[in-house]
Amino acid sequence: MAHRHETIIVTGGSTGIGLAICEHFLSQGCDVINLSRRPAELQDSRLHNIELDLSDRNATAEVAADVAQRHEVTGLVHNAGLIRAAELEDVALEDLDYLTQVHIGAAITLSKAVIPQMKQRGFGRIVLITSRAALGLQTRTNYSATKAGMMGMARTWALELGPHGITVNTVAPGPIAATEMFERVIPDGSPKLEELARSIPVRRVGLPDDVARAVGFLCEPDNGFITGQTLMVCGGASLGSIAL
Repeated sequence: MAHRHETIIVTGGSTGIGLAICEHFLSQGCDVINLSRRPAELQDSRLHNIELDLSDRNATAEVAADVAQRHEVTGLVHNAGLIRAAELEDVALEDLDYLTQVHIGAAITLSKAVIPQMKQRGFGRIVLITSRAALGLQTRTNYSATKAGMMGMARTWALELGPHGITVNTVAPGPIAATEMFERVIPDGSPKLEELARSIPVRRVGLPDDVARAVGFLCEPDNGFITGQTLMVCGGASLGSIAL
């Protein structure tokens, strides 16, 4: 039986990587629901903006239930995320609670809402946006811990949902320019940008479209034999190297 996407949920789809993901699926003719704290500035009748703070557990559950009731959801891309950088001595457990809810709790709530209709359809695609930082990065204790947790969670879901035609994968971006998160660390025009690019094997930083294409690939209806995997979109930044 041939499958096709109807509606894709994208969290944090208003800027940067999330916006590029929304644009990708809109170009494929899908309806897209953007769950974000502010609307995406795109003019498309198939784009539905719902303002939502994913750190609010009750609000997330209410919105998830309403969306699942009103739409035939065939794909979920959980892209929303924050860093809350701090060295270990300054790490706040309140930040850990916050990031756990945004990165992991919200993913669970949204997935639980849409999985029943995916199972009934015998088709679904879930992609969680994690990070190369899950492998370790200074000042990222809470961020790397929750992003690594998303990888383990996706592998577990892949085992549970595979028999129902639902794949679950993660995409782990490396340094991606033209995003608010990146520009808070390295402002546009900073000389650090060239230095960073030279440290990456492909000699450039990534762009939101690089990530959007990877997400689109994993969500393709024909790519049902890929599940439980993490696709590093990092220009080789996740690879160890030595100079001889």
